[in-house]
Amino acid sequence: MEWKEQKLLKSSNIRNKPLEIYVFIDPFCEECWLLMPIIKKLELQYGEYFTLKHVLCGDLTVLNSGKKYKRQKAAGKLPEPGEVVPHLAAISIKAAELQGKKAGNRFLHRLQEMLFAEQANITDINTLEECAYRAGLDIKEFIRDIYSSSAARAFQCDIRISSEMDVTEMPAMVFFNEHIEDEGLKITGLYSYSIYVQILKEMLDGIAHPIKIPPLEKYLSGQTIVSTHELSIIYDVSYQQMERKLKKLQLQQKVEKVQTVNGSFWRCGSF
Repeated sequence: MEWKEQKLLKSSNIRNKPLEIYVFIDPFCEECWLLMPIIKKLELQYGEYFTLKHVLCGDLTVLNSGKKYKRQKAAGKLPEPGEVVPHLAAISIKAAELQGKKAGNRFLHRLQEMLFAEQANITDINTLEECAYRAGLDIKEFIRDIYSSSAARAFQCDIRISSEMDVTEMPAMVFFNEHIEDEGLKITGLYSYSIYVQILKEMLDGIAHPIKIPPLEKYLSGQTIVSTHELSIIYDVSYQQMERKLKKLQLQQKVEKVQTVNGSFWRCGSF
């Protein structure tokens, strides 16, 4: 498949780095989740050239239809422990971002891991709290922010940005350069890593030097749980080759394999 340029609204939010990338995702869409290793590899190799903004979009009408929750919130009543409140999963991502972009990214990544790797019920407030804990967030602040107007406004802002940029398919990425008079470049769907690198380099007029990716064991030491798929993309080897590498580490008791319906995942020990 080929990517092509599409007309978009001009960006007025370019920061110090020469590129700004908007990543439009439905956090509950598996294809969007499969984009995350590509994003992570881009950040590892070319992160000095761009800033990244995750924007929630997609068919989130179900998440916004929690009428019971709205009545509870109006009455000042929070959900009981274990109570399922579907749209809180989306709002929680914006609540996490209030503690900083890095904290928000850690929470989003961990939330998707819990959904796709562990099949956890991420519509449960207790699960969201556990996710925040694993992502290293301030739990009290996180719970307070979930029910704040700030998180709600941030969520509505994402929906508005999606509409303004005419994002109707996901995943999608929009690239803006530092020249605010230029139009953005939008790519929808899931492509190979080389396609995204090609776009990035073209927008930088070919001036982009990748940073070397750390050795496998060092990378694993900074992860809680990681998929074979993610590692095969980051290290540019086949799924089967990466499985063999990881099985060797398993024999050395450095990783533990977790098999799920969504593939193989690995819990990491200390190296």
